[in-house]
Amino acid sequence: MEKLNPKLIVILGPTATGKTALSIELAKKYNGEIISADSRQVYKGLDLGTGKVTKKEMAGIPHHLLDVADPKKQFSVAQYITLAEQAIGDILSRGKLPIICGGTGLYIDMLINGTVLPEVPPNEKLRSKLAKKSAEQLFEMLKKIDPARAKTIDQNNPVRLIRAIEIAKAIGKVPTIKNNKPKYDVLKIGLDTDDVNLKSRISTRLKARIDAGMIHEATSLHTKGLSWKRMEELGLEYRAMARLLTKKIAREEFEQNLATDSWQYAKRQRTWFRRDKTIAWLDPTKKSAEKAAFRFTKTFLTKP
Repeated sequence: MEKLNPKLIVILGPTATGKTALSIELAKKYNGEIISADSRQVYKGLDLGTGKVTKKEMAGIPHHLLDVADPKKQFSVAQYITLAEQAIGDILSRGKLPIICGGTGLYIDMLINGTVLPEVPPNEKLRSKLAKKSAEQLFEMLKKIDPARAKTIDQNNPVRLIRAIEIAKAIGKVPTIKNNKPKYDVLKIGLDTDDVNLKSRISTRLKARIDAGMIHEATSLHTKGLSWKRMEELGLEYRAMARLLTKKIAREEFEQNLATDSWQYAKRQRTWFRRDKTIAWLDPTKKSAEKAAFRFTKTFLTKP
């Protein structure tokens, strides 16, 4: 008899759609543990800015791959995959259900589908040349040489733009998906809602984070040695806070930029995830969403 692949569940979707809360409810009901798939929640101290789940919110459910990296240093996708696979093996060995939860599409694709990342070494000459350009100029370059990657990248992040251009100039295309036999039997549940609802949820969550002390968190990180340059590289909230705290922008511009950038980020997440036709999509604003998620999960776990 052919050995069955181990089961795991993925909760994914744009920012502010309630992924964390749903993953915790499913973990409670189905004896699960959660593995974060968030490219910034891996960093220690990036709590309020990334919306990291609190101990209280965890409700006793073990969470993996939070606070595993120093924010002063780059954390690679390869490092994530190594740690995530170790966590999956550990959870399965104890007879529990791994639940991947997050909005970083590349992490999820790498882990579940076996995305092949191109082995392109750093091109220091090219990087030096590109470093003199603005983020806007870099984004325009990327759109011309790799339009597909341009649709899913943070167009305000020079570090990521330079790396994407470096890869595109070397191989001319975005990462592809392996056709190898999958290692896991996976249920993917996506959370998303209409534009009006999502914008409202993003705005509400940003205000709550700011009120909770997000800007003070950024000041504290800098005091502990995180440079303003590196903070900007971390993107989104931390880029905006670094610019606010170094007086490059005023408070009103900070809030406007952050709202705009967060919405653009959500749209990039949608673009990435909507390519995957195996995702079961639910609207978190509908009362039936959680019931449907439980129904999907129960059916998935009981099928042979």
